[in-house]
Amino acid sequence: QVQLVESGGGVVQAGDSLRLSCAASGRTFNTYAMGWFRQAPGKAREFVAAINWSGGSTIYADSVNGRFTISRDNAKNTVYLQMNSLKPEDTAVYYCAAGASYRTISSENRFDYWGQGTQVTVSS
Repeated sequence: QVQLVESGGGVVQAGDSLRLSCAASGRTFNTYAMGWFRQAPGKAREFVAAINWSGGSTIYADSVNGRFTISRDNAKNTVYLQMNSLKPEDTAVYYCAAGASYRTISSENRFDYWGQGTQVTVSS
């Protein structure tokens, strides 16, 4: 069982940066692939970024590639999402997820545990 708690959301202006954190419980954090998803009002939840168990492999959605960076610190049981050059269309609730896989995974149904989400609002 893994419990995930996101933090770091807020209200920023276009062009600003934010760093989201996701703290995980449990001693097996380093056996899970981790991902970030987001859901904007009236839209389906979508994939943002993912990282494998070691941090050596990452993948990104085209919409955030080059602006967002996912990373993890297995000693701290924490995964991060550094978001730069934020745009109004990045406004959403951001969710952290954990999947029992050593590979990098991006399909929502591959993730087993989800956090409660943190709101990111980008004003123009």
